[in-house]
Amino acid sequence: FVRYFPESDSGKLISDFDYSTMDLNDSTSLAELMSRYVSTETGFGVPKDGWRICLAHEFKEKRKPFQARDVSLSNMIEHVSLGVRYLRWWYRKTQVEKKAPFIDMFRALPLRQIYGAPLGGIGGGSITRGWRGDFCRWQLNPGMYHYKTVIANQFTVCLCRGGQTVYQQVLSMDRPPTLQGWNWGYCGEYAFYHALYPRAWTVYHLPGQNVTLTCRQVSPVIPHDYKDSSLPVAVFVWDIENKNDYALDISIMFTMINGSGHKDDKSGGHWNEPFHLEKDGESVSGVLLHHQTPVNPYTLCIAAREKVIHQTAFSPKGTCSALWSDLMTDGRLDSPKDSSPPTQKGEEVAAALAVSCSVPANNHNSVEFSLAWDMPKITFGSRERIYVRYTRYYGTKGDAAPYLSHYALTHYSKWEESIDEWQRPILQDGSLPAWYKSALFNELYFVVDGGTVWVELPEDADISGGLRPEDGGLPAQPDVVKEYGRFAYLEGQEYRMYNTYDVHFYASFALIMLWPKLALSVQYDIAGSVVQHDPTERLNLMNGRYSPVKTRGVVPHDIGDPDDEPWVRANAYLIHDTADWKDLNLKFVLQVYRDYYLTQDEQYLKDMWPICQTVMEVELKFDKDGDGLIENSGYADQTYDGWKVTGPSAYCGGLWLASVCMMCKMARVLKCESVYQRYRDILERGRAAFDKLLWNGKYYNYDSSGQSLSNSVMSDQCAGQWFLRASGLGEDDYQAFPKEKICSALKSVFDLNVMSFAGGQMGAVNGMRPEGVPDRSSVQSDEVWVGVVYGLAATMIHEGMIEEGMHTAEGCYRAVWERMGMAFQTPEAYCEKGIYRSLAYMRPLSIWAIQKLALSSLRNEVTS
Repeated sequence: FVRYFPESDSGKLISDFDYSTMDLNDSTSLAELMSRYVSTETGFGVPKDGWRICLAHEFKEKRKPFQARDVSLSNMIEHVSLGVRYLRWWYRKTQVEKKAPFIDMFRALPLRQIYGAPLGGIGGGSITRGWRGDFCRWQLNPGMYHYKTVIANQFTVCLCRGGQTVYQQVLSMDRPPTLQGWNWGYCGEYAFYHALYPRAWTVYHLPGQNVTLTCRQVSPVIPHDYKDSSLPVAVFVWDIENKNDYALDISIMFTMINGSGHKDDKSGGHWNEPFHLEKDGESVSGVLLHHQTPVNPYTLCIAAREKVIHQTAFSPKGTCSALWSDLMTDGRLDSPKDSSPPTQKGEEVAAALAVSCSVPANNHNSVEFSLAWDMPKITFGSRERIYVRYTRYYGTKGDAAPYLSHYALTHYSKWEESIDEWQRPILQDGSLPAWYKSALFNELYFVVDGGTVWVELPEDADISGGLRPEDGGLPAQPDVVKEYGRFAYLEGQEYRMYNTYDVHFYASFALIMLWPKLALSVQYDIAGSVVQHDPTERLNLMNGRYSPVKTRGVVPHDIGDPDDEPWVRANAYLIHDTADWKDLNLKFVLQVYRDYYLTQDEQYLKDMWPICQTVMEVELKFDKDGDGLIENSGYADQTYDGWKVTGPSAYCGGLWLASVCMMCKMARVLKCESVYQRYRDILERGRAAFDKLLWNGKYYNYDSSGQSLSNSVMSDQCAGQWFLRASGLGEDDYQAFPKEKICSALKSVFDLNVMSFAGGQMGAVNGMRPEGVPDRSSVQSDEVWVGVVYGLAATMIHEGMIEEGMHTAEGCYRAVWERMGMAFQTPEAYCEKGIYRSLAYMRPLSIWAIQKLALSSLRNEVTS
C-alpha cells in the first residue's frame, strides 16, 4: 500500500512499505539462540517463523526480581509506613490465616529461563512443557501455580534393528540423582525447540544413528471456537525420519507421574489403571492416573492410538532399572491389565506408555500421544464448587479423560487445519518481520497460562448485582454469559487477582479479536459488579486508612483472588482504595464502545449503556473546577499505582476525553439526544482545558501540578487516542486531540523514551525527562512496561508512524525473548539493567492491537 509519513522532513512517498526491513539484526539474533546447534537437520514440517532456540543454549543475561533493595533511598523513606503495614498484613496472611498473599513481595519468583508453550485449551488448567522438554509449570488448581520440574515425566526413544535394540535414550539433557538406571544426558547441541503458539516443535537428531525425531505439540487454542478451545488436552505427534539404508523398529515411551511434583503426590490414595476405548471406528488405549486429593481431585491420562503398550504403575524412586530393561529387551512393555493399588502415604506412583512403529529405509513414519486432565469441579479458596466449561460437553462425573483423549487423537488434524487457516495470512505476509510474527502468536500463551478459568454459569447465579434492566441494571443471566460461560485470567502469575481491570484494558484486544464472546462475558461481569456494594471496612496499605471493600457505582479493580472466592468477593487488591482511581470507570466506557464497534452487538450496547452513564456520573465528581476535565488527586490513583500524579494529567485526562467522545457516539447510536448534547458540551470545554493545561508545544506534560517533574514525557500519554482510533473514532465530530499534536507527542516519545533509552533497543521507558534521562521519581517511572509499549506501538502505527511503531515494539520482544530468557513468562516490567518485576503478566496481550486494528485499519484507510 502507499502511505505518506506525517512529520516527514522530505515528504517522501512510501510505497509498498516493507516492515521486514526493520528487524534489529534478525539473523544475528537467531544465530545467537542457535549458535550451539551442531546438526544440519531442520526437522519434519517445522515452520520458518516462530521462536527458535538450541537446547544447549545458555542465556548470558541473568536478571533478578525487583526487591526492596532496588528502591531508591528517597522512595524507601517515603514508603516506609507502607512497608510496615504490608509486613504486618503479610505475616497475618501467611502465618495466621495460612493463605498465600495476592502479591508476595518477600517471595518473588526467581527467573528460570526454561519455559515453553503451555499445554491444553483455555480455562481448564494448564501444564507447561519447557523448551528443553521438562514438564515444569503446573496450574491445575485454578489460579494457583506450582513451579516444579518433574524429572520422571519424559519421552524416551528406543531403536531396534533385526529384533535387537541398538540405541535407547531419554530425550533429556538432565543427569538427575534419581532414575539412574535410565540413560540420561542427551546432547542438547543436536536438538532445537521452535514455538509458534499454540504449537511447538522439538527436533532431536540422534547422534550416530542417522535418525531425526520431530515432536510436534498441539493444543486446541482456536480463535472463535468455544468448544474445542475449552478442552484440557494436548497432542504430541512424533515424526520419525530414518535416513539409513535399512529399516528400523522405533518405540517412543512417555512416562508420567501421578501428580505434579507437589507434596500431595505423597499423600496416599492415588492409583492408576489401563483403559481401552473404541468409538466411531477408532480405538484409543492408555493409562488413567487418578489423583485423589481431598480438594480438586483430578485424573491425568496418557493415551495413544496404535500398537500401544504400557506399564500401569512403577515407582519413580530408585534406579527404576526394571522399566528401562523391559523396554530395551524388545522395544515393548509388559502391559498388565490390572489397576495398581492405591498408594500409601509417602509413596509416589508413575505410569509408562509406549508406541512402536516400523520405519523403512530412507523413509518416514509417525506416532501420536495425548495428555489430558479431567478436573470437572473446581474449588476456590472458600470451598465453593463450580463446573469448568468443558463439562458442558463431557459431563461432571470425572470420567471424561478417556473421551477427551479419544477426541484429541482423532480430531487434532482438524485443529491444525483451523490454526493454519488463522495464522497463514499473517505468516505469509512477506512485509511483516519475523520477530513480529513470533511475538504476535507466542504472547498468546497467557490466554491459557494466565491462571485462566472458564466456567459454566450456575443455574441460580445472578450477575446483575440485584439491579434489573428496568431500573438501569442488567438481566440476571445475560444470554452471552449463559451461553459462553464466565472467563477470568490473572493479572499475572505473581499478581494473583482475576480480571484486573486497569490491566485488562490493554490485554483485552486479544480477547475481543479472537474470542469476542469471552470479552463480552467479562464486560457483563464487570458491569454487574459496578452496582454492587460491600461495606466491609478494611485497611488500605498505602495510606493506612480504612474504606469499604467495594463502593457502588465504580468499576472494581479485580473480581477476586482464586484463593478466596472470585466473582463473589471483588477487589483482592488492597494497596489503594481504588474507588478513587481515575482510570477504571473510563476504561469500562472505552471498552464498551470498542467492543460494540468490533462486534456490532446492539443488545450488548443497550445493556451496557445505563452502566456507562452510571460510571461517568461518578467520574464527573473528579472535575473539581467544572472545566470539563477531571483531576488526579495527588497520589498514584491509576494503573501506575506507584507513580504520583496531581491535577489534570496526560494519561487520565486523555482517557477522560476519549470516554466523553465515546459517550457522544453511543448516545447518537442509541438516539439519546439530550445525553449527546450534555457530553458534547463537556467535550468542548475539556478539550480546551486539556490543551491549555498540558500541551507544552511538543508533547503533553505528565501532569499540570507545576512541580519539578510535571513536564516528564510519559510513554502512555496517548492512550485515549489509541482507543479512539481502535474504535474507528478520533476524527471530525469525535476528535478529542488535534492530529498534529498527537503526532508531535508520539515523535517526542519515540525520540526520548525509545531512542534515548538503552540505545533504542529495549522499547519505551515509562517516563523520560526532556533532557533525555529517565524519570526516577518513582519505582515505576524508570521501568519499561511491555504491554504499554505494544499499545504505544499500535498508536504510532495508527498515526502513520509505521517504522517508529514497529521499532518500538521490537525492542521489547528482543529484550524479553532473546536476551533476558523470559520466553513464555513475559514480565510486567523491566529496567534498563539488572531487574524485572512480575513474571508472566497479562498486559503484553495488547500486541494484538497492532495486528488486528492498527495495521489492518491503516491498510484499509490507504486503500480507500
